[in-house]
Amino acid sequence: MREKLLLFAIAFGAGACSAPPAPERAASLRWTDWSADVFARARAEHRFVILDLEAVWCHWCHVMSETTYRDPAVVDLLQKNYICVRVDQDARPDLSNRYEDYGWPATIVFNENGGEVVKRSGYIPPGPMRSMLEAIIKDPTPGPSVVGAENVKIASDTTISRELWTQLIAGFENSYDSAHGGWGFSHKYLNPTNTEYAIAAGFDGDAAAEAKARQTLDAGLALLDPAWGGIYQYSTGGVWTEPHFEKIASVQSENLRIYSLAYAAWKSQKHLDAARAIQKYIHNFLTGPDGAFYTSQDADLVQGEHSGEYFALDDAGRRARGIPRVDKHIYSRENGWFIRALCQFYSCTGDERALADAKRAADWILKFRMLKNGGFSHDAADPFGPYLGDTLAMGQAFLALYESTADTAWLDCAVDASRFMNEQFAGDAGYRTVANSSDDNKTNIAPQPPQRDENLNIVRFENLLWRHTGDSVHGERAKRAMRWLASPAIAGQFPTAAALLAERELGADPLHITIVGSKRDAAARQLYRTALAGFSTYRRVEWYDRAEGGLRNKDIEYPELDRAAAFVCSTHRCSSPIFGVDELAKKIVLSRSR
Repeated sequence: MREKLLLFAIAFGAGACSAPPAPERAASLRWTDWSADVFARARAEHRFVILDLEAVWCHWCHVMSETTYRDPAVVDLLQKNYICVRVDQDARPDLSNRYEDYGWPATIVFNENGGEVVKRSGYIPPGPMRSMLEAIIKDPTPGPSVVGAENVKIASDTTISRELWTQLIAGFENSYDSAHGGWGFSHKYLNPTNTEYAIAAGFDGDAAAEAKARQTLDAGLALLDPAWGGIYQYSTGGVWTEPHFEKIASVQSENLRIYSLAYAAWKSQKHLDAARAIQKYIHNFLTGPDGAFYTSQDADLVQGEHSGEYFALDDAGRRARGIPRVDKHIYSRENGWFIRALCQFYSCTGDERALADAKRAADWILKFRMLKNGGFSHDAADPFGPYLGDTLAMGQAFLALYESTADTAWLDCAVDASRFMNEQFAGDAGYRTVANSSDDNKTNIAPQPPQRDENLNIVRFENLLWRHTGDSVHGERAKRAMRWLASPAIAGQFPTAAALLAERELGADPLHITIVGSKRDAAARQLYRTALAGFSTYRRVEWYDRAEGGLRNKDIEYPELDRAAAFVCSTHRCSSPIFGVDELAKKIVLSRSR
């Protein structure tokens, strides 16, 4: 999901044009919510349904609302022939996942039976909108934008064939912009999956992959907000210096996580500074009074008006004019993303405030968003949920908190989340965005297939949970998602490193570091802190305090010693006891495990 979220505001073909002046105001449209009743009403009234799927932080969504949907002729056509539905995509992960390829705003027109007629991406000016609406009335035959679902042949196992691997590597290489950095040539943003894969491959000795990661991360520094911190969503024009100014949860969390990983790998001060700037922004602007995290900050100070001049001001200059709207919805999914990223930041910096922020948010979500049997709602009320993304993101957050704190209560929460996802979302292969019992929101639209990014994260989460608990059921769940991800039609989608990253983890043991000693022992605490600060994108870090009864996964028996020690294990081999933090740090680097 996060990979697509990074592109949600890109309105293809619209970003280069100027918005027309707002037309004379017409009567306001009567917008309704998406529900099963929409199509029953459409059939009864013989109307089409138009879905305006917007993002509340999106500049071009605001422009379209103030121009196109205020145009008298457009309003007249819609009021006479259409039922108008407007949805905030952040609030509805099911619709967001379904239409993520169409950017925001996405415009989808359905016939009265729920069949798609037209799907349009980005800002549509009033004139083209009038023409489209009239054409649909005259001929409701589905247009070229509506294609049948791709036939996905599920992989027979969880390994990627040599032929497919070669294709995926070619996609990884060919989509890279060697002149400017970053994957993709038109819009510039930090692609977290490709960048993480490049960092990991570089640390394993692939110098070309490391060079790609370093160039991209260095170029991405141009998207940092110099006044408030945080990072802008993306830049246009094929360069990194023409930003769109929205700040959304997926971008803040993934940039924080990846820049923290980069610092752990290379100890580069500029990458640490970037991570700190993003963490500061999250703390100052997107953290509620009770500790839970908000969703986004708008791109515009005045909705629909470009804010480049505003964002060129310093802190005082901006505050004198006002602060762009912050969406204060509290979603489980977005909080899970932030928690996981803050734990990564804590691992490489030891910043206790960041860890405290992560734990406060987790406590809030547990109190106010938890469902029965370990799952999580998206918002306070989810009439069409639950959605996979919320429980998945919180499961990953709990596993990150377990690593950061060595508190097994967080591991228990992660196991509960896994069980809930398996009960509610598992298919023959892959996991669906909506619960199996939801009947895709009881509308007539086509069933929704599994979503690629969610299944990538299922593989990584369940596989790591398997390593921590020793319970093979988590390995089987990881393999179910991997069979979907390894299907050529899915694996070949951009970014192609997704399947490569999942396979490299599922097919190998993680770097395994265990601290043996009392949690009250200062030496043991220093060793654990050193273990967390070491670099690996795939690891199992544990603290074995015999007074607490031992570890969940008892695959290794550790000797009783008279002082705290660390053991570094890889591929069923463990080091001799390590007593000093410098020796442990060197051993982690030398292990170079995936």
